[in-house]
Amino acid sequence: MSRANQLYHRSVVWLLLLILLLPLLGTLLYSLATSWSATILPSGLTLKWYGALWSDARFLTAFAQSLLVCAGALLLAVLLILPLLFVVHYHFPRLDGLMNLLILLPFAVPPVVSSVGLLQLYGSGPLAMVGTPWILLGCYFSLSLPFIYRAISNNLQAIHLHDLMDAAQLLGASPLQAALQVILPNLRKGLMVSLFLSFSFLFGEFVFANLLVGTRFETLQVYLNNMRNSSGHFNSALVISYFSFVVLCTWAASRLNKDRT
Repeated sequence: MSRANQLYHRSVVWLLLLILLLPLLGTLLYSLATSWSATILPSGLTLKWYGALWSDARFLTAFAQSLLVCAGALLLAVLLILPLLFVVHYHFPRLDGLMNLLILLPFAVPPVVSSVGLLQLYGSGPLAMVGTPWILLGCYFSLSLPFIYRAISNNLQAIHLHDLMDAAQLLGASPLQAALQVILPNLRKGLMVSLFLSFSFLFGEFVFANLLVGTRFETLQVYLNNMRNSSGHFNSALVISYFSFVVLCTWAASRLNKDRT
Protein backbone atom coordinates (compact mmCIF):
# COMPACT_ATOMS: atom_id res chain seq x y z
CA MET A 1 0.00 0.00 0.00
CA SER A 2 1.41 3.39 -1.00
CA ARG A 3 1.98 6.21 1.43
CA ALA A 4 -0.90 8.19 -0.10
CA ASN A 5 -3.32 5.30 0.41
CA GLN A 6 -2.17 4.85 3.99
CA LEU A 7 -2.68 8.55 4.67
CA TYR A 8 -6.14 8.42 3.10
CA HIS A 9 -7.25 5.40 5.15
CA ARG A 10 -5.93 6.86 8.37
CA SER A 11 -7.65 10.17 7.66
CA VAL A 12 -10.98 8.40 7.10
CA VAL A 13 -10.61 6.41 10.34
CA TRP A 14 -9.70 9.49 12.38
CA LEU A 15 -12.54 11.46 10.82
CA LEU A 16 -15.06 8.75 11.70
CA LEU A 17 -13.63 8.55 15.22
CA LEU A 18 -13.96 12.31 15.60
CA ILE A 19 -17.58 12.21 14.42
CA LEU A 20 -18.36 9.47 16.96
CA LEU A 21 -16.64 11.36 19.77
CA LEU A 22 -18.21 14.77 19.10
CA PRO A 23 -21.50 14.06 21.00
CA LEU A 24 -19.53 12.70 23.94
CA LEU A 25 -17.18 15.69 23.93
CA GLY A 26 -20.17 18.03 23.78
CA THR A 27 -21.74 16.23 26.76
CA LEU A 28 -18.46 16.46 28.68
CA LEU A 29 -18.16 20.18 27.96
CA TYR A 30 -21.77 20.78 28.97
CA SER A 31 -21.21 18.90 32.24
CA LEU A 32 -18.34 21.30 33.01
CA ALA A 33 -20.15 24.49 31.94
CA THR A 34 -21.47 27.02 34.41
CA SER A 35 -24.01 28.09 31.77
CA TRP A 36 -24.24 27.55 28.03
CA SER A 37 -27.16 29.00 26.15
CA ALA A 38 -26.61 31.85 23.67
CA THR A 39 -22.90 31.46 22.94
CA ILE A 40 -20.83 29.00 20.92
CA LEU A 41 -18.71 28.12 23.94
CA PRO A 42 -19.77 27.96 27.61
CA SER A 43 -19.42 31.10 29.66
CA GLY A 44 -17.30 29.31 32.25
CA LEU A 45 -16.14 25.95 33.54
CA THR A 46 -16.90 24.37 36.89
CA LEU A 47 -16.90 21.03 38.68
CA LYS A 48 -19.94 21.83 40.82
CA TRP A 49 -22.21 19.51 38.81
CA TYR A 50 -19.92 16.57 39.51
CA GLY A 51 -19.74 17.62 43.14
CA ALA A 52 -23.54 17.75 43.32
CA LEU A 53 -23.79 14.35 41.64
CA TRP A 54 -21.28 12.52 43.83
CA SER A 55 -22.70 14.06 47.00
CA ASP A 56 -26.25 12.97 46.11
CA ALA A 57 -27.20 10.13 48.45
CA ARG A 58 -29.80 8.82 46.00
CA PHE A 59 -27.19 8.56 43.23
CA LEU A 60 -24.70 6.82 45.50
CA THR A 61 -27.38 4.35 46.59
CA ALA A 62 -28.37 3.61 42.98
CA PHE A 63 -24.72 3.20 42.00
CA ALA A 64 -24.06 0.84 44.91
CA GLN A 65 -27.20 -1.19 44.19
CA SER A 66 -26.19 -1.56 40.54
CA LEU A 67 -22.76 -2.76 41.61
CA LEU A 68 -24.29 -5.16 44.12
CA VAL A 69 -26.77 -6.83 41.79
CA CYS A 70 -24.28 -7.07 38.92
CA ALA A 71 -21.55 -8.52 41.12
CA GLY A 72 -24.01 -10.96 42.72
CA ALA A 73 -25.26 -12.18 39.34
CA LEU A 74 -21.73 -12.69 38.04
CA LEU A 75 -20.64 -14.51 41.18
CA LEU A 76 -23.64 -16.84 40.89
CA ALA A 77 -22.89 -17.41 37.20
CA VAL A 78 -19.27 -18.32 37.89
CA LEU A 79 -20.14 -20.69 40.74
CA LEU A 80 -22.66 -22.55 38.56
CA ILE A 81 -21.14 -22.33 35.08
CA LEU A 82 -17.50 -23.12 35.86
CA PRO A 83 -18.13 -26.62 37.32
CA LEU A 84 -20.74 -27.29 34.63
CA LEU A 85 -18.32 -26.38 31.86
CA PHE A 86 -15.62 -28.57 33.33
CA VAL A 87 -17.97 -31.58 33.51
CA VAL A 88 -19.32 -31.01 29.99
CA HIS A 89 -15.91 -30.61 28.35
CA TYR A 90 -14.19 -33.37 30.26
CA HIS A 91 -16.89 -36.05 30.56
CA PHE A 92 -19.66 -35.16 28.07
CA PRO A 93 -18.12 -33.17 25.16
CA ARG A 94 -21.05 -34.03 22.88
CA LEU A 95 -23.31 -31.87 25.04
CA ASP A 96 -21.36 -28.74 24.13
CA GLY A 97 -23.50 -28.13 21.05
CA LEU A 98 -26.71 -28.35 23.06
CA MET A 99 -25.30 -26.02 25.72
CA ASN A 100 -24.34 -23.47 23.06
CA LEU A 101 -27.96 -23.46 21.92
CA LEU A 102 -29.43 -23.18 25.40
CA ILE A 103 -27.29 -20.25 26.54
CA LEU A 104 -28.45 -18.16 23.57
CA LEU A 105 -32.09 -18.36 24.66
CA PRO A 106 -31.91 -15.19 26.83
CA PHE A 107 -31.14 -13.20 23.66
CA ALA A 108 -33.78 -15.00 21.57
CA VAL A 109 -36.65 -13.42 23.55
CA PRO A 110 -36.89 -9.59 23.69
CA PRO A 111 -36.43 -8.17 27.22
CA VAL A 112 -39.89 -6.54 27.16
CA VAL A 113 -41.55 -9.88 26.39
CA SER A 114 -39.50 -11.62 29.08
CA SER A 115 -40.41 -8.91 31.59
CA VAL A 116 -44.14 -9.32 30.95
CA GLY A 117 -43.87 -13.07 31.49
CA LEU A 118 -41.83 -12.60 34.66
CA LEU A 119 -44.35 -10.07 35.99
CA GLN A 120 -47.15 -12.60 35.58
CA LEU A 121 -45.10 -15.47 36.99
CA TYR A 122 -43.50 -13.76 39.99
CA GLY A 123 -45.94 -10.89 40.60
CA SER A 124 -47.90 -12.81 43.23
CA GLY A 125 -48.07 -16.15 44.96
CA PRO A 126 -45.42 -17.96 46.99
CA LEU A 127 -42.63 -16.77 44.66
CA ALA A 128 -43.58 -13.08 44.57
CA MET A 129 -40.26 -11.40 43.80
CA VAL A 130 -41.30 -8.47 41.61
CA GLY A 131 -39.94 -5.27 43.13
CA THR A 132 -37.09 -7.05 44.89
CA PRO A 133 -33.44 -7.37 43.84
CA TRP A 134 -33.78 -11.17 43.70
CA ILE A 135 -35.69 -11.16 40.42
CA LEU A 136 -33.16 -8.75 38.96
CA LEU A 137 -30.38 -11.03 40.13
CA GLY A 138 -31.94 -13.93 38.24
CA CYS A 139 -32.40 -11.87 35.08
CA TYR A 140 -28.83 -10.62 35.13
CA PHE A 141 -27.61 -14.15 35.76
CA SER A 142 -29.33 -15.39 32.59
CA LEU A 143 -28.02 -12.43 30.57
CA SER A 144 -24.42 -13.08 31.63
CA LEU A 145 -24.47 -16.78 30.71
CA PRO A 146 -23.63 -16.41 26.99
CA PHE A 147 -20.62 -14.18 27.72
CA ILE A 148 -19.19 -16.34 30.49
CA TYR A 149 -19.97 -19.70 28.91
CA ARG A 150 -18.52 -18.83 25.52
CA ALA A 151 -15.33 -17.27 26.92
CA ILE A 152 -14.58 -20.12 29.32
CA SER A 153 -15.50 -22.77 26.74
CA ASN A 154 -13.02 -21.30 24.26
CA ASN A 155 -10.41 -21.14 27.01
CA LEU A 156 -10.93 -24.80 27.91
CA GLN A 157 -10.50 -25.83 24.28
CA ALA A 158 -7.33 -23.76 23.97
CA ILE A 159 -5.58 -25.29 26.98
CA HIS A 160 -6.27 -28.91 25.93
CA LEU A 161 -8.22 -29.93 29.01
CA HIS A 162 -7.85 -33.69 28.65
CA ASP A 163 -4.07 -33.53 28.18
CA LEU A 164 -3.57 -31.35 31.26
CA MET A 165 -5.83 -33.50 33.41
CA ASP A 166 -4.12 -36.72 32.31
CA ALA A 167 -0.67 -35.24 32.91
CA ALA A 168 -1.61 -34.02 36.38
CA GLN A 169 -3.11 -37.36 37.37
CA LEU A 170 -0.05 -39.22 36.08
CA LEU A 171 2.00 -37.06 38.46
CA GLY A 172 -0.16 -38.19 41.38
CA ALA A 173 -2.78 -35.46 41.59
CA SER A 174 -6.39 -36.34 42.26
CA PRO A 175 -9.04 -35.09 39.79
CA LEU A 176 -10.06 -32.38 42.25
CA GLN A 177 -6.45 -31.27 42.79
CA ALA A 178 -5.83 -31.22 39.04
CA ALA A 179 -8.95 -29.13 38.46
CA LEU A 180 -8.16 -26.60 41.20
CA GLN A 181 -4.39 -26.37 40.89
CA VAL A 182 -3.82 -26.90 37.15
CA ILE A 183 -6.97 -26.11 35.18
CA LEU A 184 -8.35 -23.20 37.20
CA PRO A 185 -5.17 -21.06 37.06
CA ASN A 186 -5.11 -21.47 33.28
CA LEU A 187 -8.69 -20.14 33.11
CA ARG A 188 -8.05 -17.09 35.27
CA LYS A 189 -7.49 -14.49 32.56
CA GLY A 190 -10.22 -15.76 30.28
CA LEU A 191 -12.60 -15.74 33.22
CA MET A 192 -11.64 -12.20 34.19
CA VAL A 193 -12.15 -10.95 30.63
CA SER A 194 -15.63 -12.49 30.47
CA LEU A 195 -16.52 -11.03 33.87
CA PHE A 196 -15.47 -7.51 32.94
CA LEU A 197 -17.31 -7.61 29.61
CA SER A 198 -20.42 -9.07 31.24
CA PHE A 199 -20.28 -6.44 33.96
CA SER A 200 -20.07 -3.63 31.40
CA PHE A 201 -23.17 -5.02 29.67
CA LEU A 202 -25.19 -5.64 32.84
CA PHE A 203 -24.31 -2.29 34.37
CA GLY A 204 -26.09 -0.54 31.51
CA GLU A 205 -29.18 -2.78 31.46
CA PHE A 206 -32.42 -0.79 31.78
CA VAL A 207 -35.49 -2.73 30.61
CA PHE A 208 -35.53 -5.46 33.27
CA ALA A 209 -34.55 -3.02 36.02
CA ASN A 210 -37.22 -0.50 35.11
CA LEU A 211 -40.10 -2.94 34.53
CA LEU A 212 -39.42 -5.45 37.31
CA VAL A 213 -38.16 -3.32 40.21
CA GLY A 214 -38.32 0.36 39.23
CA THR A 215 -37.75 2.75 42.13
CA ARG A 216 -38.27 0.02 44.72
CA PHE A 217 -34.69 -1.05 44.05
CA GLU A 218 -33.37 1.83 41.99
CA THR A 219 -30.37 1.00 39.83
CA LEU A 220 -28.18 3.53 38.07
CA GLN A 221 -30.03 3.30 34.76
CA VAL A 222 -33.41 3.74 36.45
CA TYR A 223 -31.99 6.70 38.36
CA LEU A 224 -30.75 8.23 35.11
CA ASN A 225 -34.19 7.81 33.56
CA ASN A 226 -35.92 9.33 36.58
CA MET A 227 -33.59 12.34 36.58
CA ARG A 228 -34.09 13.15 32.90
CA ASN A 229 -36.18 16.25 33.72
CA SER A 230 -33.63 17.74 36.10
CA SER A 231 -30.74 20.07 35.19
CA GLY A 232 -29.10 19.27 31.87
CA HIS A 233 -25.68 19.96 33.39
CA PHE A 234 -26.38 17.50 36.18
CA ASN A 235 -27.56 14.84 33.72
CA SER A 236 -24.49 15.40 31.55
CA ALA A 237 -22.24 14.85 34.57
CA LEU A 238 -24.17 11.67 35.32
CA VAL A 239 -23.80 10.37 31.75
CA ILE A 240 -20.07 11.13 31.67
CA SER A 241 -19.52 9.45 35.05
CA TYR A 242 -21.40 6.36 33.90
CA PHE A 243 -19.61 6.26 30.55
CA SER A 244 -16.20 6.65 32.23
CA PHE A 245 -16.90 3.76 34.58
CA VAL A 246 -18.00 1.47 31.72
CA VAL A 247 -14.96 2.46 29.64
CA LEU A 248 -12.72 1.66 32.60
CA CYS A 249 -14.23 -1.84 32.88
CA THR A 250 -13.90 -2.40 29.13
CA TRP A 251 -10.29 -1.18 29.17
CA ALA A 252 -9.48 -3.58 32.00
CA ALA A 253 -10.99 -6.46 30.01
CA SER A 254 -9.02 -5.54 26.88
CA ARG A 255 -5.79 -5.29 28.88
CA LEU A 256 -6.35 -8.73 30.35
CA ASN A 257 -7.13 -10.13 26.92
CA LYS A 258 -3.98 -8.53 25.49
CA ASP A 259 -1.84 -9.98 28.28
CA ARG A 260 -3.37 -13.39 27.65
CA THR A 261 -2.56 -13.33 23.94
